[in-house]
Amino acid sequence: MGRITKNKKASLEKLEKGKAYSLDEAAELVKEITFTKFDASVDIDVRLGVDPRKANQMVRGVVSLPHGTGKEVRVLALVTPDKTQEALDAGADYAGLDEYIEKIKGGWTDIDVVITMPPVMGKVGPLGRVLGPRGLMPNPKSGTVTMDISKAIGEVKQGKIDFKVDKFGIIHTSIGKVSFTSDKIRDNALEFVNTIVKLKPTAAKGTYIKSIYLSSTMSPGIQVEPKSITD
Repeated sequence: MGRITKNKKASLEKLEKGKAYSLDEAAELVKEITFTKFDASVDIDVRLGVDPRKANQMVRGVVSLPHGTGKEVRVLALVTPDKTQEALDAGADYAGLDEYIEKIKGGWTDIDVVITMPPVMGKVGPLGRVLGPRGLMPNPKSGTVTMDISKAIGEVKQGKIDFKVDKFGIIHTSIGKVSFTSDKIRDNALEFVNTIVKLKPTAAKGTYIKSIYLSSTMSPGIQVEPKSITD
């Protein structure tokens, strides 16, 4: 059994075993139990009472966090030449079409989000083999296939995230940084969970939100009482 580091021991001492904290308490605790020298991400894990293997119980959506994620999002806009400058002006890190399609075919994926337009999906579609497994494939449902390129880029840069339940019934994402105030962490978590609640499938029976945990990049998980968010 490995030794528990001094910092991890200090973190565990602040947590009461088996206790589910209110969201307000958890938002403060996650800052107190993080000892990394870098600005760690704050993550949330929500376990749902759904069976993701059934199409009518799939939970997927987008949410715009009120305080953003704190992460610098690298955006590639795959657009026609007449839209390239518009995309760059809106904040895209890269914009173009054929040259970037060739780069991606060659294995380049040094980006976080890909936004494109319906007229060029015929060219973008074959990139699914590269982009799909990395969660980068543009999708109309997530707002990344649109004619309003400027709006889509702006939303992503400001903290819009795409989420999807995994095969274990868990939705996991980052909702901020430890440097955020506890109020900002709480607000982002609240917006995220309430968005998931609104997406509850009609086929889902029993308890929908089974558990919620808040953690930072290297901290223990803090159990959050779901009723402190959903009531």
